[in-house]
Amino acid sequence: MLFLDKVTAGYAQDIDVLRDVSLEVHAGEISGLIGLNGAGKSTVVKTICGFLAPKEGSVRFGEQDISGIAPHKLIDHGICCIPQESSLFPYLTVEENLLLPMQGRARKYGNTLRQRYEEVLDTFPTVREKRRAQAGDLSGGQQKQVEFAKAWLQRPTLCLIDEPSIGLSPIMAEGVFTWIERFAKAGMGILLIDHNVRRVVKMSDRVHVLSLGRITAAGQRKDFEGDLHEQVKQWLGLNF
Repeated sequence: MLFLDKVTAGYAQDIDVLRDVSLEVHAGEISGLIGLNGAGKSTVVKTICGFLAPKEGSVRFGEQDISGIAPHKLIDHGICCIPQESSLFPYLTVEENLLLPMQGRARKYGNTLRQRYEEVLDTFPTVREKRRAQAGDLSGGQQKQVEFAKAWLQRPTLCLIDEPSIGLSPIMAEGVFTWIERFAKAGMGILLIDHNVRRVVKMSDRVHVLSLGRITAAGQRKDFEGDLHEQVKQWLGLNF
């Protein structure tokens, strides 16, 4: 579904944050991307989403080359991103934030849009309760629920999820991981980044390790089972 082929990218002309990065995401599977802070994980997401154009290599989605795609065109390709920071408009209501990506697309979705919206309210009870509230008045955990509800409403083919559990209580984080598994069971391909390495490995069908802008290890979940602490040190080239 998604394939990065030897991608090199960065924010400055002569500074490459990502170097020769290759990774893949399959339909209905979770691909985990793990690495230390500053390894370039969020830069991978920004490159897929078109905020950065690869200097070398390509980003392919199905049969299409989407390298450097305009970010606002992602939804038309069935690609959704749940970023680490809130993407909600704080002075719009929860309902307005949910429906905003669907504006101008009513003809495409027809009557299914209303059905999806009602399903979202049933799936995310807090969203139903808070749908008339301004998004900026919600707690961090409630805003994260709205982010996932917005993605569920769009029914993307591919969902990029960057650090979804950061700053959340353990109970709320567990709910986030449950939603991610539900997304995958619905047939979405998931690229998951999270600081909880053990949970990412446990959930993922495929795992990629990023260190200093390079993929240093990649494989299926079974390849990463065992003494995770020792493995992580080895993957990241750490000696402590």
